[in-house]
Amino acid sequence: MIDPKQIFNIKTEAGFNTMALQVFKFQFENNPVYRSFCDLLYKNPSDIKTVEAIPFLPIQFFKSHHILSSKNNIAKTFASSGTTGSVTSKHYITDVSIYEDSFNYGFNAFYGDIKDYVVLALLPSYLEREGSSLIYMVDSLIKDSNHPESGFYLDNLSALSETLKRLDSEGKKVLLIGVSFALLDLVETYAFNLNNTIIMETGGMKGRRKELVREELHSILKSGFGVNAIHSEYGMTELLSQGYSKGNGVFNYPNWMRIITRDTEDALTIQNSGKTGGINVIDLANINSCSFIATQDLGRVNNDGSFEVIGRFDTSDIRGCNLMVL
Repeated sequence: MIDPKQIFNIKTEAGFNTMALQVFKFQFENNPVYRSFCDLLYKNPSDIKTVEAIPFLPIQFFKSHHILSSKNNIAKTFASSGTTGSVTSKHYITDVSIYEDSFNYGFNAFYGDIKDYVVLALLPSYLEREGSSLIYMVDSLIKDSNHPESGFYLDNLSALSETLKRLDSEGKKVLLIGVSFALLDLVETYAFNLNNTIIMETGGMKGRRKELVREELHSILKSGFGVNAIHSEYGMTELLSQGYSKGNGVFNYPNWMRIITRDTEDALTIQNSGKTGGINVIDLANINSCSFIATQDLGRVNNDGSFEVIGRFDTSDIRGCNLMVL
């Protein structure tokens, strides 16, 4: 059994590669769904010598199978958003403390101590449903900030506007994290000129508005809040780690996470940096589910290891990976 604490102590590329191969072997032996997928590809740990050669499980499997590498009881189930009647992804968590360690260490690595911030959350579409991993994370950050004015806002934009302006003018460090459509609602109703506030969007119009390209969205938000950059969070139900962007849509990730891209026509071919392709995520915090996931996002990995999200696949199928009936 791999000690999760080892995952969060990774310091070097060599250390990451060694741990990733160990996690692959562990999940091959303990995750029946992932084992079946690897068997269909004729991939065995004895044949895998590099991280790039590890098979990446299509993310749709989280909609149709129990993806577990642990026999422990399920402590928490995170579920994706979806339209009425649609099949949602479910991430079964046997050890919630691993998720908590991941987002706490990750946030601290990029932004410092959460106690330095007042955390304001504008996430109505997530609050209105059960099982959001984002709400779980932000609720924990709000509590850990230990500031009496940290909290969630649903429809009370007027109160949020007043609080945000006052805290910023008092020189408090503020983190406003919100879903895109709600942040747009806020700046269309109220004007801001903020100097001490980080605006972090979590993406998505959730069917409430027309989708905008990132450049247009960030331009509107920068103007509306009076800030120089819009930060972003890259996360999903199927992951226990997040990437963060401090502007221009360029993301970085913590030491236990990696992004690589695959050819859009051949899902088993890994691309070099600089080419747009399907985003594959290695999230070693997913030790008890699956750490190697082929997402439906399109993106590009830069030469320095940072990455950008370009868009989504047009169809729900990830081409080249449909080897098992979903």
